[in-house]
Amino acid sequence: MGNSIYPGRYTTANDRDIAVFLIGMRVNKRLAVSKWLPVFRAMPGMIRELYENQEELGFLSMESYFGLRTTVMITYWQSTEDILAYARGQKHLAAWKNFNQKVGTSDSVGIYHETYRVQSGNYEAFYGNMPRYGLGRVAEHLPVGPETVSAAKRLDFSSEQRHI
Repeated sequence: MGNSIYPGRYTTANDRDIAVFLIGMRVNKRLAVSKWLPVFRAMPGMIRELYENQEELGFLSMESYFGLRTTVMITYWQSTEDILAYARGQKHLAAWKNFNQKVGTSDSVGIYHETYRVQSGNYEAFYGNMPRYGLGRVAEHLPVGPETVSAAKRLDFSSEQRHI
């Protein structure tokens, strides 16, 4: 997969259920480094664990973004059950305990997450001259054709139509 550019227009199959989990932090007080730095440092170990145990954990892939104050990781999973199971796992629980000990009720750093259950047929994607990215890294990567030329058509594009 790597960073190879796929020239042209691509989409993905939307024929399986997935879960999307967004997680991030916001630095509310920049000078309170002792509060937000441990939160920031907790993520690399969990990301490594996810990639090293992808199949077992139901983890598919992730993308991350770093802004001036706010970070976000967009993660793709087989199911919400897999996300919840990971949340109960040792690495995550240790990070959560550490957060509560170091940050507690301080408003120096904020954290957030959002979880989405996405049923097959209820998502679509478009990529123009891009490497495989986002859903394009975890779902079947397909060239855009007449039957998938618009977002509306991609949302109606089923696996049965691909094999006609």
